[in-house]
Amino acid sequence: DGKIYDAYVIYPRNHTNEANFVEYFVYQIMPDILENKCGYKLCIYGRDIYPGEDTASAIEKRMQKSRRLIILLTHQLINCKEPAYDQHIALYNALIQNDTKVILLEMETIGTYEKLQESLRFIIKQQGTIKWKEQHTVHPQSSNSRFWKQVRYHMPLTLKSS
Repeated sequence: DGKIYDAYVIYPRNHTNEANFVEYFVYQIMPDILENKCGYKLCIYGRDIYPGEDTASAIEKRMQKSRRLIILLTHQLINCKEPAYDQHIALYNALIQNDTKVILLEMETIGTYEKLQESLRFIIKQQGTIKWKEQHTVHPQSSNSRFWKQVRYHMPLTLKSS
């Protein structure tokens, strides 16, 4: 199908220097589970987009080469006045061009969705979110947990080479 990535990951980027759980999740836990244990290929901003590349066109190209879009829902993402460019493009592709499936991971209890962009609320109404409750478990890195099984259910089939 000409796609290079199984999913493009959209997460709120922290503009402070403090490391936060979401970045740890995006750079450590997700690649460990989805790439190392399940054989998927993720595109993560800051890891797969190179310094010096035109960010806007790089984001668009990577999204076009991805089979899914994974959006991490956090209070930071919701309270952000101006959605990040990748989130903007992702929602446009998913809703207007209707060519990319979106997987919404609710990383914190959001409660009411009324502060979310209308396009995100529409997707939530259509398919719901997958809620991250792993911090309550001993092994958040277990690929067999309910959370990861739900994520894998929404991911494309992997073509494992024998």
